[in-house]
Amino acid sequence: MSEGEGPAPDVLAGIRVLDFGRYIAGPYCAALLADLGADVIRVERRGGGEDRWVAPVAPDGAGAMYVTMNRNKRAMTLDPSAPEGREIVRKLVATADVVVANLPPEVLRSLDLDLDSLRRVKPDIILTTVTAFGAGGPWSHKHGFDGVAQLMCGSAYLTGTPEQPIRASVAWVDCGTASLAALGTLAALMAREKTGRGQKVEAALLRTAVAYNNPTLVEQQVIQANRIATLNRGQTSSPSDVFRTRDGWIIAYAIGNPMFARWAKLMGEDHWLTDPRFKDDQARGDNGELISKRMAEWCAERTTAEALAALDVAKVPGAPLYSPQQALEDVHIRAAGLLCDTEYPGLPHPAPLAPTPVDLSETPGRFRHRAPLLGEHTDAILAELGYGAETIANLRTRGVI
Repeated sequence: MSEGEGPAPDVLAGIRVLDFGRYIAGPYCAALLADLGADVIRVERRGGGEDRWVAPVAPDGAGAMYVTMNRNKRAMTLDPSAPEGREIVRKLVATADVVVANLPPEVLRSLDLDLDSLRRVKPDIILTTVTAFGAGGPWSHKHGFDGVAQLMCGSAYLTGTPEQPIRASVAWVDCGTASLAALGTLAALMAREKTGRGQKVEAALLRTAVAYNNPTLVEQQVIQANRIATLNRGQTSSPSDVFRTRDGWIIAYAIGNPMFARWAKLMGEDHWLTDPRFKDDQARGDNGELISKRMAEWCAERTTAEALAALDVAKVPGAPLYSPQQALEDVHIRAAGLLCDTEYPGLPHPAPLAPTPVDLSETPGRFRHRAPLLGEHTDAILAELGYGAETIANLRTRGVI
């Protein structure tokens, strides 16, 4: 930004998104668009969506997931199955650029939120959908969550031990799918600028998981590696493992011959560099148990701080194992702005929300306001659509909103 210029306008200023999402994949996609300036309206059933109450933290019952996934949005409640509710949806669609809905295809059709129905109202609309399994296969009609995709892509099989496969507790499939859906939506908006046409953007949990685990699947089909889980120990380089120190745990990696040579120097042992079992990354991965054993001995003699300091001098990557509380207190996480303390009505402490996880130097995503209370903006949104106060009150009395 040139000196004297004001802040650049939000990238998606003037874009309206209707969010019919639930849980993570749809709502987080819409949240990323909201971070970039889109006017995102969360359309929720009158009693609140089921995702609003997961891991409750607020007096109104709102949960940690909801507070995170719905920042920067406005919210209204609505019964879209009621005739008046359908009319409100049609009026909303007429004002919108994007509809985000991670709902099964049959539900989209029943609510007139499928692409054909939306186009009859707004010909250039963009529909962003997320399903569990994607179109074209025998499981396309099934419902699913993050862990289903983790297990089916081969990831959980290689996590833990052969006797105890482990699903990652972080919803990486959901968040990855949401991010890819947001990427697809931005691409569709760019395409619409050129062609004047909207389109359907379809992401899927299993599609994301298979894509992210693709190198493992390539290796398996091409050379039949038949890998099995080895807890935290990596299989294509070494050291690559989690090690216990005198007062905690750390992770340490050495990838590539120069870094491995620095690791060997740190150990004070040149024989690692002349033994053919450790000649390259794959050989070291194949024999990683021996390297991990040596590194574990080295770590056991040091505190976490001492081990990390020595690794840093040797330019071998390492980091401490944190509890969630320790992550909240980490100096770097706070100094780098990776969490932003945000107020929500009634919380005993501010909610530490992660800002848009990619930074743009000129037009960054930003927090404009907290996640909305249940139906907080219903009256204002309906007023924008031309509904008067008396009509709105009547709709509320009859349970439409």
